[in-house]
Amino acid sequence: MQEFIQKIQPEMALAVVIGLLFIVILVLIFRMSKAQTLAERASANSETLNRLAENLLSRQAQLEGQLRQVSNDTATSRAEINRTLSERLDSVSKRLGDSLNQSAEKTGQSLSELQARLAVIDKAQNNLTELSTQVVGLQDILANKQARGAFGEIQLYDLVKSALPPSAYEFQVTLPNNKRADCLIKLPNPPGPIVVDAKFPLESFHMMRQAESEAEKTQAARAFSTAMMKHIADISEKYILEGETAESALLFLPSEAVYAELHAGFPAILEKSYKSRVWIVSPTTLMATLNTVRAVLKDSQMRAQAGVIQKEISILLKDIERLDARVGNLSKHFVQAGNDIEQIKVSSRKVSSRAERIEELQLGDVEGDLLSAPPEAPRQMERES
Repeated sequence: MQEFIQKIQPEMALAVVIGLLFIVILVLIFRMSKAQTLAERASANSETLNRLAENLLSRQAQLEGQLRQVSNDTATSRAEINRTLSERLDSVSKRLGDSLNQSAEKTGQSLSELQARLAVIDKAQNNLTELSTQVVGLQDILANKQARGAFGEIQLYDLVKSALPPSAYEFQVTLPNNKRADCLIKLPNPPGPIVVDAKFPLESFHMMRQAESEAEKTQAARAFSTAMMKHIADISEKYILEGETAESALLFLPSEAVYAELHAGFPAILEKSYKSRVWIVSPTTLMATLNTVRAVLKDSQMRAQAGVIQKEISILLKDIERLDARVGNLSKHFVQAGNDIEQIKVSSRKVSSRAERIEELQLGDVEGDLLSAPPEAPRQMERES
């Protein structure tokens, strides 16, 4: 077996070597064919590259020409843009300068107006400060009952004094029952003098304003109603005297707020005042009442002077009658004077006509006529004249 293998091995080795040589030859043939193909392709690619190079050169030349044109256009556009920008910047600078000048002028004017308004505001603030001081003083005055009464009397005094003549009123008058009234307005009978008394129930009014709960409001309203009822009763008892004063009196409330609150929420007080013939007035309604009183006084004075006016009218009628008679006499004198003037005109015309005839005659003819005229002619001429 071993001998057989030893005999076979050289033959197989030779066959393997031949086979390997054959394979190498085939590989060489394949590579040679492939190299030839690559060479052909390289040649074709070289021609293609040459054509591409030529195209690239031509394109480069065109691109250079276009770039030069674009550069020229860009330079021109840049110059135009620079010129336009320069013009626009100049315009904008001018507008900005004008706007700044106008803004400066308007700002200066606004500052001047602002300073004037600030001065007005400062003045108003000073007035408010002074007014607040006065309000504090008024609150202090109204906090005192006696001072509050004096405040109402002063307001009543100012209203009456501005509406009526001095002879129509009197302040702090003592009535026959030794009660002193704040003001007595002297009206003729009827209705007669009427008393005005100032009352100011400020505590109870402030209690109503400051009350928060219903119980506090009810208590404050009750206190206000009690105070007003007492004032009405006092005025009715003290200042309405039969045969001495009018059948009614005035209760003056120097506050419109208290007067409005009274009419808005206390009808019982108003009914009580009507029954007691005590009329409640505020500063506004008192002024209207005083204007009515002034009209009544004027009417009373006119009635008092009616007799004197009638007497003066009768005397005036007699004077008119005498004037009429004298005018008639004067008219007669005018008629007689007219007749005399007409006669004078006739005589004047005659004298003028004779003077004209004398002028027309010659002197010699006149002398001849006078010599030849009978002695009676002169007498006849004298009679004619």
